[in-house]
Amino acid sequence: MNLWFTNKQRQTRVPKIHQKPVDKWVYTTCGYCSTGCGIELGVKDGKAVTVRGKADHPVNQGKLCLKGIWEFEVMTTRERGEYPLHRKNRNLPMERLSWDQVLDHTAFEFSRIMKTYGKDALAVVSTGQIYTEEFYTLGKLVRGGLGTNNYDGNTTLCMASAVSGYKKSFGSDGPPGCYDDFEHTECLLAFGSNLVECHPIIYYRLKTELEKRHFPVIVIDPRVTTFAQMADIHLPILPGTDVVLLNALAHVILEERLHKEDYIASHTKGFSEFRSMVLKFSPAYAEKITGIPRDTIIRVARIYGKAKSAMSIWTMGINQSTHGTDGVVAINNLALITGNIGKPGGTSLSITGQCNAMGTREFSSCSGLPAYRQLENPEHREEIARLWGLDESIFPAKRGLQMTDIFPEIEKGIIKGLWLIATNPMTSMADTGRIEKILNQLEFLVVQDVYYSVESAKYADVYLPAAMWSEKTGTFTNTERRVNLVEKAVDPPGEAKPDLDIFIGLAEKMGLGPLMKSKTPEAVFAEMGEVSKGRLCDYSGMTYDLLKKHGGIQWPARSDLGVFEQSSQYPQAPLSHRQSLMRKPGFTSEANSSEGPGTPRLYSDGKFASESGKANLIPLDFIDNNERPDLEYPFWLNTGRVIEHWHTRTKTGKIGNLNKFSPVPYVEMHPGDARRLDLSHMDHAQMESRRGKLQVMVQLTERVAPGMVFIPFHFAKGANLLTLGLLDPYSRQPAYKQCAVKIAPVNESGSLNLNHTTHRKGNEHQAVPVRMTGIGGIGGFHEGPPNKIGGELCLKPK
Repeated sequence: MNLWFTNKQRQTRVPKIHQKPVDKWVYTTCGYCSTGCGIELGVKDGKAVTVRGKADHPVNQGKLCLKGIWEFEVMTTRERGEYPLHRKNRNLPMERLSWDQVLDHTAFEFSRIMKTYGKDALAVVSTGQIYTEEFYTLGKLVRGGLGTNNYDGNTTLCMASAVSGYKKSFGSDGPPGCYDDFEHTECLLAFGSNLVECHPIIYYRLKTELEKRHFPVIVIDPRVTTFAQMADIHLPILPGTDVVLLNALAHVILEERLHKEDYIASHTKGFSEFRSMVLKFSPAYAEKITGIPRDTIIRVARIYGKAKSAMSIWTMGINQSTHGTDGVVAINNLALITGNIGKPGGTSLSITGQCNAMGTREFSSCSGLPAYRQLENPEHREEIARLWGLDESIFPAKRGLQMTDIFPEIEKGIIKGLWLIATNPMTSMADTGRIEKILNQLEFLVVQDVYYSVESAKYADVYLPAAMWSEKTGTFTNTERRVNLVEKAVDPPGEAKPDLDIFIGLAEKMGLGPLMKSKTPEAVFAEMGEVSKGRLCDYSGMTYDLLKKHGGIQWPARSDLGVFEQSSQYPQAPLSHRQSLMRKPGFTSEANSSEGPGTPRLYSDGKFASESGKANLIPLDFIDNNERPDLEYPFWLNTGRVIEHWHTRTKTGKIGNLNKFSPVPYVEMHPGDARRLDLSHMDHAQMESRRGKLQVMVQLTERVAPGMVFIPFHFAKGANLLTLGLLDPYSRQPAYKQCAVKIAPVNESGSLNLNHTTHRKGNEHQAVPVRMTGIGGIGGFHEGPPNKIGGELCLKPK
């Protein structure tokens, strides 16, 4: 048989991709991570049947990740909530009620609790999953109507440290860079980010640029992630010591005069104190704490400091730490002393987690008031009171409890009622054994979710069925501040309602109907434009039609300049000061004129959102307050994502084409550690911390160093039975990625196998080598001691 083909034959043998018949394609935005991919949903007979990437979308350029490809299936999966449910006590099954009945009952219970115990006895915890219009309306209901100050979102679990770090450094939240910076940078530092699995399309943007030109990619991560394998340099840092490494990098840059003196003098304050602090952090000193060799620290500092433009990205590896805010500030410090803020390829870019974590930061009023206003600022309280038609005394003078502080107050008996909206603390919170007891203490729990089977709903008195992504219309904001439209494609199942309608309906039942002047998504969006006018996150130049036309618009987008003529800076200070820092009307930046509407980069004029108009260089000392491995609990536990799943598997766990690739929890362990514990690949082991224990399957790999183990956090009664609830002092974000555990074999009957002395052979997994080829054609390698993590500071099991 002839296996050779002519060029013409090859061209005729291109395989065809099967296309499902559809009645229409509906433009929307992906509802998983913060990348903000533009997609089109195929609808047939009123049901979502397929999806495709939007080829001309400025974010993903037609590409989709594994979750995006199968996203249409989430709308028809099992266990969707279709009807409101209620029970008289938690020993009874749920019963169906009408919407009128369930909202009447919820309004009565909320009013009873606040009247009996005070307004702050009711707490509200939302999400990063609903639309910005819904966040804004919920914030208006909670802040301007209910009046409770105990209101937060689950974004405290993922992005709070980035928010507090940006505020400290620049005077406001808001990522200053954009994805286009990958196309201009000459050096990329990635801290605690497994971009390949957690944000695959952003990684695609990076990889596409690396195929055109090479620039160094340096990944700082305790684990040999897929991203670390593809980097030019991997620094396997000891968990929780990022601030020490960053101070040492700044130390080298200052000592070798690689810093930008003119930029520092003109656009920053605090340099003298900052310099005095970082000069204490020599590379030799940092090596002892971080486990990264002195010479490697010097080498990385020189690469970053000599680059004409350098960018840093990070995700949960920095944020989810007791030093999360300090880590973000330290990254910002490094960018500021080298002038890498607000220019193409030079930025400090926090890669956001959820699809609309940015929306909750902008408009939910969780941490303050809409459009980055602060409760502590009387002018801000007066502005919103006037816009909402309220007496400003309704607003407290400071924010109340954050999500991680709300649950201990329930435990103490101070908070009696809780409203959970699209969040699942029974899987997502640290120390979930404790959370289970806390939820049982509540007098009244409302769970509002798209699935009635979500773990936290088992403890609910009322369940409110919500419409999900693309069953309603609204907007998301992605990592690069791009506001994207999500159009309704299909109807929600049964009697499920959009969250916006639920919020308005409850407000009317509580006598707060006049507060809800805007009752449709587009009307709420227009109101948000008015409320944000002149603010950093200015929406006033946006409309739904413009969002759809341009594939989203990056704020700020001012109405008075027109959508193509945006200033790059709107400091969040009193109006007269803010006006003095703005560019002249009609100014068009180079980025705006070449890249379309909106503002790709913040602070390109060197003027920041602080009162002084300058960025703050903040000296950071290091205090080691993490739980550390010891003789009883000798392993570091690290947690994180896998590409197949999203958060607590509420959606992806029901999609067969995703769940089959990662159906059960497992632990990654180094073969050497497993050998000492008489464990083989695919065995089961019991893991135990000071808080809880669980059994998991063992995967042997050199992705983790000796003395360290890794578990995906997605599974109920999984990793978060073990994790520690220590909090960052500024952001109140939990340190999910640093705690100590012990491990023991489990025999076939499921009992602990504590007395084995014989080492089994024959089925040990061949460890994956960590030396691989770098993306840009240079061999990637992993700096640091080859057989340990963090030098001698980590105790190994004997």
